[in-house]
Amino acid sequence: MEYMTTASSGGPRWLTDEEQSVWQAYLHATTLMEDHLDRQLQRDAGMPHTYYGLLVQLSQAPRRRKRMTELAKDAKITRSRLSHAVARLEKNGWVRREDCPSDKRGQNAVLTDEGHDMLARSAPGHVEAVRQAMFARLSPRQVKSLGEIMQVIASGLQPEDTDADLPWLR
Repeated sequence: MEYMTTASSGGPRWLTDEEQSVWQAYLHATTLMEDHLDRQLQRDAGMPHTYYGLLVQLSQAPRRRKRMTELAKDAKITRSRLSHAVARLEKNGWVRREDCPSDKRGQNAVLTDEGHDMLARSAPGHVEAVRQAMFARLSPRQVKSLGEIMQVIASGLQPEDTDADLPWLR
């Protein structure tokens, strides 16, 4: 079925057949990828992919600590979802919260030694899962192109204005 490409009488501008095919392939691949990585981390480390990503963010931060608002922004999740995730990570002993010395209303998330050890144990399996699921299937040229494409899409969805409806601002 050929999708309409121009709006007539103010109606919707439908995707072309090629756009629809690419869109469906993107949805299919990203859903399968997220499920694959989530199952691998659940099996090998007992945590979902989102929690692993938070531990990685903290491990890369100076002194293994980051303001909760910055962590939400970097993880691209809502503050509510971050708060729930950090509570679970605290329960496991992998993260602790501490008051922010420069802003008494703010809090920092801190990666504990136990969290750092868990990350060190789970990272090799996770990296292998990413490599097998993604990079082993692509040529170097495709990897470069995919990176460029994802950067264009991400920058278009992350405007600089303060009125933007982004997850970490909710």
